Amino acid sequence: MKNVKGYIERKSMLYKTGVEYGDYTMNHIQGCAHGCKYPCYAFMMKKRFGQIKSYEEWLEPYLVSNTLELLDKEIPRLKEKIKSVQLCFSTDPFMYQYPEIQKMSLASIKKLNGFGIKCAVLTKGILPMELAELSKENEYGITLISTNEAFRKRMEPGSAPWKKRLAALRALHGAGCKTWVSIEPFPTPNIVRQDLQALLEEVSFTDRIIFGRMNYNTEVTAYKLHRQFFNDKAAEVTAFCNKRGISCHIKNGTVTE
Repeated sequence: MKNVKGYIERKSMLYKTGVEYGDYTMNHIQGCAHGCKYPCYAFMMKKRFGQIKSYEEWLEPYLVSNTLELLDKEIPRLKEKIKSVQLCFSTDPFMYQYPEIQKMSLASIKKLNGFGIKCAVLTKGILPMELAELSKENEYGITLISTNEAFRKRMEPGSAPWKKRLAALRALHGAGCKTWVSIEPFPTPNIVRQDLQALLEEVSFTDRIIFGRMNYNTEVTAYKLHRQFFNDKAAEVTAFCNKRGISCHIKNGTVTE
């Protein structure tokens, strides 16, 4: 187990997100020890605006110590506007091997649920079984872009092994929870060769699948057939979900003319 680097305070917590499938979100951690090298959009933005100086600094997460106090202030004011709260868009609520972060995330979800607010979770860590005791309206998801563990270690070095990630999601699904998988950012075959059908079969028990292309990577654009590749894969995901009765969302910009 690991400890956070330290603690910071913020002036606000809940905010409206511009992400196409999101509503409100909260980011109660600064940085992410998973260290994804796609590259990570959140890291690029934080570095661009001077909030993070280096990749090494990004890997040392800070926990927002006044998270619950902020929620106590903001939820009564916003609860009529909020349809759901996503944890998280610029960090990970169940960062692998960080019990302090897990504890704060669980407490935050409980607090939001207490006001009748649904939460949606996305992680590359391990979803704890305690989530099964919370609102059945919540949705629990993992990111899974490959079943190649060597690729996972190279591109998501600090994240949970994909099989452990998937096993935790399957356990929650078996406990009656709503589950989903984000297959994004999906890589082109010059980065890693893989069978998308095999990946889809692994996650076929879930209620929803989101699929999106890999961006901000020169290896993707160097692959001359990348547009057709993503068009074909998006069609493959859509057909698979339609056949299995799984809700499907293809991210904007994945399919091109």
